[in-house]
Amino acid sequence: MANLCVVGTGYVGLTTGVCFADLGNNVTCIEINLEKLATLRAGHTPIYEPGLQEVLERNLRAERIRFTDNYAEALAEAEFIFITVGTPMGHDGAADLSQVESAAASIGRHLTRPAIIIDKSTVPVGTGDLVTEIVADYVLDGTSFAVVSNPEFLREGSALQDFQHPDRIVLGAVDRAAAEQVAELHAPLNAKIIITDLRTAEMIKYASNAFLATRISFINEIAQICEKLGADVKEVARGMGA
Repeated sequence: MANLCVVGTGYVGLTTGVCFADLGNNVTCIEINLEKLATLRAGHTPIYEPGLQEVLERNLRAERIRFTDNYAEALAEAEFIFITVGTPMGHDGAADLSQVESAAASIGRHLTRPAIIIDKSTVPVGTGDLVTEIVADYVLDGTSFAVVSNPEFLREGSALQDFQHPDRIVLGAVDRAAAEQVAELHAPLNAKIIITDLRTAEMIKYASNAFLATRISFINEIAQICEKLGADVKEVARGMGA
């Protein structure tokens, strides 16, 4: 059993928090939107995901998960800190990292014990280095920390299933020992774990997204050809092993 903090309670954050609580960990989720915070404390999910409401209720009853807007309170005993805030597209098409930067600064200001900071947000390559720099700028001298990239591969509508039965878990870090500790945290999931460096892990997420988009575009093109030729696209896909 470990003490976890999850920064952000959106689609990824809430799923991550309730699933780790369901594995027997103590989880504190940080949510700075007071209306959303009240909803979560009342035992209601602000998003719809099959099964999420039931898992939330179960772990609230077991007192394995709680919600706060107070970083000092949430980080007091945290061994693992997940950053799961949004990275919306900016006006220039690039990812807006303001929420990640704000979370990193707040973590640095309130971190008083050694911890591993795990970035699950979809971020550009190099963000792990940025998070490290920001936390280092604010953290008290002598407080050790490590940053690990752990990209998420959750699909809306099957997030719980994807978390509980992942195809693989990708971990990237400068400090391999930190990545191995995060791997141990995921051990109950019995999944293949890939440990690599920080930037490679971040690139794996973007490459995976691009590959999925390419597959979808390809099969759409094949579907149009099948329609013209009178072939069954589902059988073609099955024959391709797709």
